[in-house]
Amino acid sequence: MFIQTQNTPNPNSLKFIPGKKVSLIGSLEITKNENTDNDLVKNIFSIDGVVGVYLGDDFISVNKLQDSNWEDLKHLIISYINEFYLDGNEFVIGKQNINKNDEEFTDIEKKIIKLLETKIRPAVARDGGDIKFKEYKDGVVKVQLQGSCSGCPSSTMTLKQGVKNLLCHYIPEVKEVLAI
Repeated sequence: MFIQTQNTPNPNSLKFIPGKKVSLIGSLEITKNENTDNDLVKNIFSIDGVVGVYLGDDFISVNKLQDSNWEDLKHLIISYINEFYLDGNEFVIGKQNINKNDEEFTDIEKKIIKLLETKIRPAVARDGGDIKFKEYKDGVVKVQLQGSCSGCPSSTMTLKQGVKNLLCHYIPEVKEVLAI
């Protein structure tokens, strides 16, 4: 099995593409080893220097400490991913362990979520990350950046020039976008 790697705008994040399905439930970010019982994720976290694992539909982004070297980490991560799929696993995450939020959204919130999902999320996913809607109040949209986008030096520019401009263009009530 050949695992491709792809650089992201965040120098402390690398995208691993196994050529197989990774998540059947959408994206999931894990920032602590004790927050999962998944063998592959636990193995990746066992590598000294790894601080986050983000599972997308068909990729895995791994975040490292700034002082760690990708050349020291990359071959171990690829080895764990290969071993996981060679053991017969078809995907990394297959069932939802988190309860969905049944909260009712306002019309503006629904528009914001639709724009994030259709126009912004696909672009962010290409860089190994994700963006999640958290809140809208008094013209301010709060989002959470995940995966490669979390802690990325260019995330501020992405928020200001990309996300904010797009949301303000389509939804005049939006005045500001903040990452939480």
